[in-house]
Amino acid sequence: MSDVRWIAPDARVRVELVLNGEQAALEAAPRWTLADAVRAHGLTGTHLGCEDGVCGACTVLLDGDPVRACLVLALQAAGRRVETVESLGPPDALHPVQQALRDARALQCGFCTPGFALLGAWLREREPDADAHRVREVVSSNLCRCTGYQPIVDALGGS
Repeated sequence: MSDVRWIAPDARVRVELVLNGEQAALEAAPRWTLADAVRAHGLTGTHLGCEDGVCGACTVLLDGDPVRACLVLALQAAGRRVETVESLGPPDALHPVQQALRDARALQCGFCTPGFALLGAWLREREPDADAHRVREVVSSNLCRCTGYQPIVDALGGS
């Protein structure tokens, strides 16, 4: 007999992790993605666009590295560190990257902004002197249908 046990599709599993710097427990169905779980937890800044890992609107930092939250199961985040766009700063105290995106008018519809903001913060932390070529390389992983990318590149220090 196998040790594998069947879990009903509508069952919820407790997923303990560090979410935006604080211990958290998410209740998630086994099939839920990390994006589904953080949104159900009330962190709706993680946007669901394509749900195929192409657009980057659901980008979060998992143990400090950018990942597509639509491609990671919530269960895979157990015991790990997850940072969503909400970790950058509240509306009344924007993170420097959020302020730069605002100042450069790189927001337009705003749907892709959380993914770009997290990528920008990640890049600035690791490569504070990144040139325009490097900024373009990093942001090319995400899609934006409104800005034409140049305002985003300018905001992230790549002008």
